[in-house]
Amino acid sequence: MPLSSNSAIAFPTLPIPVPSIPRRQVNCRIENFSGQRIITFSPYTRKPNCLTSSVSSGGNNPTNVDIPFPSDYSELLDQAKMAAELAMKDGRKLMEIEFPTAGLDSVPGDGEGGIEMTGSMRLIREFCDLFVTPEKVTRTRIFFPEANEVKFARKSVFEGASFKLDYLTKPSFFEDFGFTEKVKMADRVKPEDELFLVAYPYFNVNEMLVVEELYKEAVFNTARKLIIFNGELDRIRSGYYPSFFYPKLAALSKTLFPVMETIYYIHNFKGRNGGTLFRCYPGSWKVLKKVSNKYICLHQQEVMPSLKEVALDILPSA
Repeated sequence: MPLSSNSAIAFPTLPIPVPSIPRRQVNCRIENFSGQRIITFSPYTRKPNCLTSSVSSGGNNPTNVDIPFPSDYSELLDQAKMAAELAMKDGRKLMEIEFPTAGLDSVPGDGEGGIEMTGSMRLIREFCDLFVTPEKVTRTRIFFPEANEVKFARKSVFEGASFKLDYLTKPSFFEDFGFTEKVKMADRVKPEDELFLVAYPYFNVNEMLVVEELYKEAVFNTARKLIIFNGELDRIRSGYYPSFFYPKLAALSKTLFPVMETIYYIHNFKGRNGGTLFRCYPGSWKVLKKVSNKYICLHQQEVMPSLKEVALDILPSA
């Protein structure tokens, strides 16, 4: 039976425990030098070396950024935290954080869906503990894909936490056929909410449509901020969902994505011409290659290249 643009087959997610991530301190220096803002990340204890070039962005306040590829998830979360802080300081309201959860060198599909979602949940908790100050905890609302995920989160990863946990969709009468009901965002948001974090909204096509509604109704023209965490938005960017069958989802590339800042991003490419597309705000987009345990910067640019461009043009010609 063909599915409409507002529905998709939903498969159950199996909750699988993921061990906690040990914290490791990272140095971040922000200095002014000759009118330029210099941002340098350097962990106190390094594992693989990372060679990346400093870049200078345009504008009245140019920024030199030297950000190494993270050596583990602890360093990754520290970098993502600093990227989010800088982006919000610069007035960004809609942000994306995207990275693999089955290993820093993994690609989509390497991990089982349920394991990846549970891993993302653990990493979201770690990120929130780093990023959200104690006085802001009760003003932070975290949206999971559906109500069952919220129940699992409250009993596991977020047990005892004061964050507000919510959901984007809820089961409908036709759940067995893969249909869910969208949740009206105006009914979920409270006046005291200041930050929304949306967790992996990719299991059902309705989820990103609800995220768009959340942005329009509760973030746009307000002081609130919204972060999409591991939403696999490259599926939409790349045309994975045909616009003929999913016109509303495909339209996000022209409506929602242009106002969104991808503040932290890792995407790996395997094969003979393998490599990594990496970005940490406010730095440029870099195509890296791991050589003898070091990451070499092959290419960099100010705007996000398409995955097709990296795979077919940049990596083969490097």
